[in-house]
Amino acid sequence: MPATVVVGTQWGDEGKGKLIDVLGGEADMVVRYQGGHNAGHTIVVGERSFAVRLVPSGILHPSVVNVIGNGVVVDPRILLGEIDALEEKGITTDKLVVSGNAHLILPYHAELDVVFERHLGKNKLGTTKGGIGPAYADKATRVGLRVQDLLDPKIFRQKLEVVLGQKEAILAKVYNRLAPTADEICDLYLGEIAPRLAPRIVDSVNLIHEHLEAGKSVMFEGAQATFLDLDHGTYPFVTSSNPVAGGACAGAGVGPKHIDRVIGITKAYLTRVGSGPFPCELFDEVGDGLIERGREFGTNTGRRRRAGWFDLVMLRHAVRLNSLTDIFLTKLDILSPLPSLKVCVAYDIDGERVERMPYHQSDLHKATPVYEELPGWQSDIGDARTVDDLPPNARDYVLFLSERAGVPGSYIGVGPERLQTVAL
Repeated sequence: MPATVVVGTQWGDEGKGKLIDVLGGEADMVVRYQGGHNAGHTIVVGERSFAVRLVPSGILHPSVVNVIGNGVVVDPRILLGEIDALEEKGITTDKLVVSGNAHLILPYHAELDVVFERHLGKNKLGTTKGGIGPAYADKATRVGLRVQDLLDPKIFRQKLEVVLGQKEAILAKVYNRLAPTADEICDLYLGEIAPRLAPRIVDSVNLIHEHLEAGKSVMFEGAQATFLDLDHGTYPFVTSSNPVAGGACAGAGVGPKHIDRVIGITKAYLTRVGSGPFPCELFDEVGDGLIERGREFGTNTGRRRRAGWFDLVMLRHAVRLNSLTDIFLTKLDILSPLPSLKVCVAYDIDGERVERMPYHQSDLHKATPVYEELPGWQSDIGDARTVDDLPPNARDYVLFLSERAGVPGSYIGVGPERLQTVAL
């Protein structure tokens, strides 16, 4: 059976974890294909809330095989802590496995992340300082250590000593900081971490293809989102990997012919965290209200997100980049109190109306949104379970976004809980 990719269409925090959880019961396998523990997915089931960062969002379904793919960078300390927290809450992680080809985040990566960001000063990128970027940089320069290296202590130490000499020089001579020693890292990673992680290390490419060839359902879960993509996002205010749907092919080891559905997760308004351009950003009580009602604070960092009106220019570009087949619109309920809603349908750049995403960063920084206004519905929709349960203006808002984006809607989120989902 062909596979499904779930991808964020904005700047992250759209609700990917919720959709994976909603559809996860129908899947046989959920594969996380990129990113690191800088991705926070929140899943709400009844009165219980679960925050996952590295563990795929299918983990609440005990029959689902959850795979951390080769495209992910893994801090094993974070991963094991997350496993322990889930097990303490009664969630089994027996079917959670990690690709041997995934790269490791090591203690010096986080140290470098902190000093790099501090050195940028007012030009900081807004990273989570978890070592994700430096780990991907080591992967690209071919000095990274992989999860499979934990299974061979001799190889692990040899590779570590080569790269650590370089990191020690950078930290000491440039930033006046001491790097952890090889002995310290080996004691932790080989002595404490490897024995616990070893039973979960697999040939993920083979495992995924065995499921596909057996006709089983596989979902590929992206972290972050389209406009945080290293190649296609608002560079340099992006992540260090490729969240776009095509990234699933490289990050999980499958060809594009296996993928027949790409669901774009789209928040009913817009948010982003950290630095970077945001044409539709609101600096008034409407924006404050979206943040408060939407609980727009980072799952990992607690940082307050920036909020703004929906941007169709971005969504249309995300449709192109990802070949979206359908859209899951989340957090529609957060707009309920507003008497009217604005949607950005184009940008004004130096007096010219532009309906496509500008490729040049200077144009995006000076883009002014061109809005169309729609009436609100000002009624609670949290109990809606069918389209007919939604007020007419809410249905019209969803239809307006779908028609202008050129992609049909498939689901609507009307609250954080699993059951607060309307199928279209």
